[in-house]
Amino acid sequence: MPFPATDHIGSRVRIARNAAGLSQVELADFLDRSESWMASIEAGRLQLDRYSIIHAIAEQCDVDVVWLLGQPYRLRRGGGALAHAHVPAIRTGLRRSSLILSGHPGLAPHSAPPNMQMMRGNSTEANRERQAADLPGLATRLPAMVEDLNAALLTTDGPQRDEVLRLLVDATRTARMCLNQLGYPDLAWASAEVAAGAATLLDDPLLKAEVAWDRCGAMLHQSSLLDAVVVADAALRDLEPIAASPQAPEKALSLRGALHLRCAVAFARGTRSDDAWARIGAALEDTDRLGPGFYDVDSHTVFGRGTVAVHAAEVGVEVGQPDAGLNKVPDADWRDVPSKERRVHYQIDEARALHRMGQSGSAVVKLRAAASSAPAYVFGDPMARAAVADMAVKGVPSQASQLAFLVRNMELVH
Repeated sequence: MPFPATDHIGSRVRIARNAAGLSQVELADFLDRSESWMASIEAGRLQLDRYSIIHAIAEQCDVDVVWLLGQPYRLRRGGGALAHAHVPAIRTGLRRSSLILSGHPGLAPHSAPPNMQMMRGNSTEANRERQAADLPGLATRLPAMVEDLNAALLTTDGPQRDEVLRLLVDATRTARMCLNQLGYPDLAWASAEVAAGAATLLDDPLLKAEVAWDRCGAMLHQSSLLDAVVVADAALRDLEPIAASPQAPEKALSLRGALHLRCAVAFARGTRSDDAWARIGAALEDTDRLGPGFYDVDSHTVFGRGTVAVHAAEVGVEVGQPDAGLNKVPDADWRDVPSKERRVHYQIDEARALHRMGQSGSAVVKLRAAASSAPAYVFGDPMARAAVADMAVKGVPSQASQLAFLVRNMELVH
């Protein structure tokens, strides 16, 4: 059965199409689809489960992708309520960080900052929660963590202040990922900009490349695809003198590969398949230099051969080549990636690919396993939700109970 009119993306597509003065036939023609397909989307009989199509609709109708997706979902299950409850405090901390970094006069610390050892420990724990895809734990930790760093910025100088700045870059990059996954892309962008401001003060080219990677991540969630490529390519040009050296640091090669992966996703969502696969190939060249066991956890990118496989799976779905995406990096095992967040991301895209390949029963099993591992992450992922909604409408008799679990916990029906 179709979902209620207020609960699915199709109802917002209809609103956007009407506001743009387009008929169903006109929008369907632009998307190279049929009028009956468009009618089914708007009625909730079919789901939009590819960013590439959602981006095209948003551009043609001049609406925001985030609105079209209906984010944030503010789910109560899987720790969602706890995570969303801390977002206002994260916003307040980021606003103060921005004021402090801009040198605004008259600001005073709200409390005495903890010692450096405690702030380093908080950073380590936040990074662990990030890679564990623990969104509730991360959202709970971030407000006090950012405010402690704000206080330290206002009360330190010299080398110690530089370390605080590095910790702030680290914290706000982690906040960017958390806020994107919770469905607050504008706030995620603000977080990435705080990181960029702190990195600019430190004037470290590798740190600037890390921040560029986060900026691209924020823009991808807002479907600013061309801007994401522009930012990534600018960072790649700055990195090239370092990465092209025969004695190039591993981090430089890793960041170059990670930025290529950002471009691959942007091109895929923009339906430029040749460009997307070319960037996957460029990233693989960097993994060849780094070796099969290399993964860059310290830079948050977790770049390595398995991570290229993760991104190839997403590219394959977005460009309509799901089988190619799953088999693009046959000598890499996504289960070896030392980040649950990246592994869960792969499971979501693997499930999307399997569903599109007619293997919906296997897709449900994959999503159910991913949800057991990282519930808040999976329940709030727009494409996981779209795949589950589509399978719920069409039915998957062999996995009815597992599918019902996903529908219930994603709160797709009320």
